[in-house]
Amino acid sequence: MRGTILSLLFLFAVLPGSPVRADSAEQIRNGAGDALSFLRDNIDGAGELMDRAAAVLVFPDVVKLGFGVGGEYGEGVLLVAGEPAGYYATSGAAFGLPPGSGVKSEVVVFVSDAALQAFLERRSWRVGEGGLVVANPSSTASGDQAVGYIFAETGLVPNLSLDGAKITRLAR
Repeated sequence: MRGTILSLLFLFAVLPGSPVRADSAEQIRNGAGDALSFLRDNIDGAGELMDRAAAVLVFPDVVKLGFGVGGEYGEGVLLVAGEPAGYYATSGAAFGLPPGSGVKSEVVVFVSDAALQAFLERRSWRVGEGGLVVANPSSTASGDQAVGYIFAETGLVPNLSLDGAKITRLAR
C-alpha cells in the first residue's frame, strides 16, 4: 500500500501542472502559413510546384518524442486552393534531424487531382504503402505523384524521406 501511494505521489510530481493540449485549428493554420512562406522563400522551385498543385498538406511542427528510441508527431492541415480542407496528424518511428534539432516541418504537395483523390479515399495512410508514394523534391514528379519536403529553420534537410510515416485524418 505504501509503495502504491509513493508511486502516485511521484507521478503527480513529474506530470505537467496543466494538461497537454493539441494545437487549435487556428494555430495549425498559422504555422502552416509560416512553413509555406519559408518553403517558397528558401527552396528553389517549391513555390511554382505549390502554385500548380491540386493540394498541399502541411505539418508545420513535427516534434521529436521520447528518450533514446523516440519517434515523431505533428498535426497539420490539407489546403485545397489555399483553403483548409481537413486536418491530419503524422507520426513515425524515426525523427531524422541532427542532434539538438527538435522540430521540423513536412509538406506534401499533391501534384495531380488523381494523387489527391487517392489520398482522400482513406482515413489513414502509411507513406510508401497503398499507393501513396511521395517523391523527393529533387526527382521529377509524374502526374500521379506527390512531392515531399522536409525542412528545418536551416533549410531543406537532405537524405530524409517521408516513407513509413503514418498520416491520419483528424476530426476538427
